[in-house]
Amino acid sequence: MIKLTGWHKWGGSLVRPLRIALALFLWAGGGWVSAELEPSVSAGQVGLVVAKMLEAHHYTGHPFDDAMSRQFFTNYLNSLDYNHQIFLQSDIEKFKAKYIETLDDNTLAANVHPAFEIFDCYSNRVEQYVVAVKESVKEKFTFDGNDSIQLDRHEAPWPADEQEQRQILRQRVKYELLEERLGKEKPEEATSIITRRYDRLLRSIHESDSDSVLEIYLNALTQAYDPHTAYMSPPSMDNFNINMRLSLTGIGAILRSEDGYAKIMGIVPGGPADLDKRLKVNDRIASVAQGNGPMVDVVDMRLNKVVELIRGPKASTVRLKVIPADAPDSSSRIEIKLVRDEIKLTEQEAKAKIVEKKEPDGKVLRLGYIDLPSFYADMKRDKNSKSSSRDMARLLEKLNADRIDGLVVDLRRNAGGSLPEAIALTGLFIRNGPVVQVKEGGPAKGQPRIRVLRDEDSDVVYDGPMIVLVSHMSASAAEIFAAALQDYGRAVIVGDESTFGKGTVQTVIDLDSFMGFRPNKQPTGSLKLTTQKFYRISGGSTQAHGVTPDIHLLSRLDVQPFGESTMPSSLPYDEVQRSDYKEVDMTALYVSKLRARSAERVANNPEFKYVQEDVDRIKKQLQEKIVSLNESRRETEKKANTERLDARKKERLSHKTEPPKTIELTLETLDGKSNTVAALSSKVMEEAASNGVDGEPKEPAEPVVDPYYEEGFQILTDYIDLMSLKTAKAHN
Repeated sequence: MIKLTGWHKWGGSLVRPLRIALALFLWAGGGWVSAELEPSVSAGQVGLVVAKMLEAHHYTGHPFDDAMSRQFFTNYLNSLDYNHQIFLQSDIEKFKAKYIETLDDNTLAANVHPAFEIFDCYSNRVEQYVVAVKESVKEKFTFDGNDSIQLDRHEAPWPADEQEQRQILRQRVKYELLEERLGKEKPEEATSIITRRYDRLLRSIHESDSDSVLEIYLNALTQAYDPHTAYMSPPSMDNFNINMRLSLTGIGAILRSEDGYAKIMGIVPGGPADLDKRLKVNDRIASVAQGNGPMVDVVDMRLNKVVELIRGPKASTVRLKVIPADAPDSSSRIEIKLVRDEIKLTEQEAKAKIVEKKEPDGKVLRLGYIDLPSFYADMKRDKNSKSSSRDMARLLEKLNADRIDGLVVDLRRNAGGSLPEAIALTGLFIRNGPVVQVKEGGPAKGQPRIRVLRDEDSDVVYDGPMIVLVSHMSASAAEIFAAALQDYGRAVIVGDESTFGKGTVQTVIDLDSFMGFRPNKQPTGSLKLTTQKFYRISGGSTQAHGVTPDIHLLSRLDVQPFGESTMPSSLPYDEVQRSDYKEVDMTALYVSKLRARSAERVANNPEFKYVQEDVDRIKKQLQEKIVSLNESRRETEKKANTERLDARKKERLSHKTEPPKTIELTLETLDGKSNTVAALSSKVMEEAASNGVDGEPKEPAEPVVDPYYEEGFQILTDYIDLMSLKTAKAHN
């Protein structure tokens, strides 16, 4: 029986957890492996358990056989050397002969040594590559010929030998030098910048450990089954949980690895570091101690390991030995003692605002707006735990109390999250009924079982006119929400040509209970496993197709290879029978008129003309696939690009208008923790922005323009207008 870590199925996300490092939270990283690494005592058993879980419980029911081994092998090589420039073809042939059809046998025998053997070769090749780069960067290049470079070599063969690799490397170095020259760097500075760049690559190799090797290796296996099944090491699982509950226990400092040190890049307001006031941006951490324990040197330590040392229980003490940013040299150090506390990640919470829009007849519309970055929820799922649906309900109640005329819900940055939260959020806008259908997968056991997941709560928090903004980045749970409201006819969907197209459900499985005897009892991680596909209540699927908006607004992503259908091993589109539901039908009468009015506005909107220009340029770049190494030609291109952007800035400034009065709403303001909620006039904001710290006038800043946001409100205004006309006619 599968043991779930938490309470629910995971709707999923198209992205991995954030890769910035928040002390006691997230870690930036990547990095490769040093040649001396060996698998941990439990690594082979972890690999075996993951493989068995995939065979027994993955949606496809595909056995872990030679065909899957071939994909596993290919994925692993590409995860190390995606651009096909580090390994030689002879390396590939050697490993292919040994492992292409035996990785399944090795893994099922609890043997993960192939991962480390291939990594060993890779790390040696990287060291040789970096040495060659440092030699090549000293050459005297000329930039006046017809040379060009293919930056994306993923589909190209690996270099046949060292001579061909050196040619590829030399072109890469020439490209990087030219980029620095175009950035007006002096030749010696350009050389130094590139040298440091490759030194960082070597440092990342030396900072890696066996756990990171295993994670990369097993994810090459899981992604042979589908793009969203993933092995999560204990640190990755911690990050996953933090992203879901939007809180962590730490000191509230944002870290980055730089020249071997964990460097402070930011301080979280209200956290222990902020309240203490001694830790500053650009300070460097040299060592860390727990309570009264000994200091542990963290110079040249992998950043995620530094984060683990700083992380700890609430109310516990951590001591940091810090090199201040203004220290005369690195020998100057101070000790800072901090008490860990809960840090709330409020930037990722739902937020709202009220926009007051004046109509030509003088009437003022109060338009609500909610930005929901993810369908977050604490895995504990108690009545006081973090929940996007509860947060959204609170914001909606406030907007209702302020008598809004219509609502925009923005899901453009929303990559998904909790499946139960998607259902609960949909229920805020419909009386009750089916929201999504799910089909069980796994090894063939007769007819697949299809379940209808319903909103059982008859309460409706908001029942007025509603627009949902989506983009190609709206995925998974966001697609469930948008599709359900579209099928019910409850909201008008507006945005990119389609959403991402992720129509699968993942279950998170704690691997510890499957591991048997372990001497050290260290956690072994979790498996996020695709076990279901979800379907619209109308019977279609979002898998590979996404949600097509009612009103399409041209996007730069429309012409780029992006979305589920472009991902290797993604599952195919299919359909099921329509569920039994009754449409609210608040949109069908209006969509064609709304679309026509929007098209007329967009055709005369300079911002969407800019989008069209950019789309045409992106299409051309995608077709050409190469970049010129001729400096004069590149200077001409750069000049034309600068002139184009300057012209846009000038035009934006000439069209600059006073934005509507806006009232910002956050969960903190609803809790009475801030008295800063007020209508902010653009005049006040402009006056603040137009003066420097010394009071001298500054050059006017280019207006921040979001044409999709603005057009969303225009469509909402039209929607309210059309509904009012219909109501008036019905009354007459």
